Amino acid sequence: MNFKNLREYLSWLYYQYLLITGIYVLEPWEKSIFNSILFSAIAMVIYTSYVFVPIHMRLALEFFSKIIGDQPESTVALMN
Repeated sequence: MNFKNLREYLSWLYYQYLLITGIYVLEPWEKSIFNSILFSAIAMVIYTSYVFVPIHMRLALEFFSKIIGDQPESTVALMN
């Protein structure tokens, strides 16, 4: 893929973004504000996912491992 095709493809993607969001009818300063808010929200979601999802996954794993975990020794001794 050469540079011209890549540039045209990115231009087409940007045009699709403008059409889907409906911001093609806005003035340039309104587009800037909309894009800034949108990309800030996306960045916050990505950062929050990166920071907090591993913590919650670890806590959930500990919780379910205690529920499903090994049986106490007294129960194992009774079954033999």
